[in-house]
Amino acid sequence: MVVDPEYASVNGRKRSQRPQRTHREVADELRARIKSGELRPGQRLPTRAWLADEFGVERGAVRRAPRILQSERLLTHVSKGAPVTVATDPGSALTGPGAPPQPTMVALAPRIAAAFAAERVEIDAVCPTAISLTLAIGEPLRQIHAGRLKPAKVDVRVLLPGRDGDLAFPVAVEDRGDAVHERWLSMRNAQGQVLRHHLLALRATHGIDVRVSFRAPPFTPPAKLYLLNGAEALFAYCMLARSEAQIDQENFQMYDAQGIRSVLFAFEQGAGTRDATFVEQPRLWFNALWEKSSSELLLTG
Repeated sequence: MVVDPEYASVNGRKRSQRPQRTHREVADELRARIKSGELRPGQRLPTRAWLADEFGVERGAVRRAPRILQSERLLTHVSKGAPVTVATDPGSALTGPGAPPQPTMVALAPRIAAAFAAERVEIDAVCPTAISLTLAIGEPLRQIHAGRLKPAKVDVRVLLPGRDGDLAFPVAVEDRGDAVHERWLSMRNAQGQVLRHHLLALRATHGIDVRVSFRAPPFTPPAKLYLLNGAEALFAYCMLARSEAQIDQENFQMYDAQGIRSVLFAFEQGAGTRDATFVEQPRLWFNALWEKSSSELLLTG
């Protein structure tokens, strides 16, 4: 395939060898690049053929992905025959304070990436599982490995439900909760271990001072809270829905939170008194819970 030198890679990236993605995953990746500044305001996107080749997807996926980002005011000229370009002011789009809330995985990743631009990164999180945070941390890690970010210190504290005590969710619709609990416990451990492994690896690869700590509150968090560098608070309610999962070749009906689809609200220290208060009060609440009411959490069985 002959490629215009302008598009020899997308912002220096080599073509992906990963498994084929959906159009939403392609949109998520392009959104993260726009929010991190890798794709600059006014910059043209590569051709559909090149994007399909890089992401390993059908061209239909790269036709649909830009439409999602145009609806979020991140791209312009998404129409036949027109060059697709990054909006001139993508920072005013949908993830900043005062903007309409978006699903967690849309809003969290670019905010985490922006937090990693600081010399000292401080992330505090309260969540039922670490899956959203683990996925969102991928973009700043890519930027660190590419040499575009180099924080001196990273301190991450995460409050996750403990093994003991009643788990508010997920719960089986019928009285067969042990299997559901054990499945959740296995997922909680795996996600937390992946998060810790990827962050601690920065010590050896980049000499970054990293600390990752987990503790358990005395309850199942009914909402998700992310505090970034003491200056930003992201909040989402854990909305329960009925779902089905297969455990040991048996189908279980359960009530569980929507996870990465839960709507995330953003508040920033410099966005007025109301937002500043919403950042400060959760920070005080988190510190009190961490220091006085939580217990040590081991990510084991």
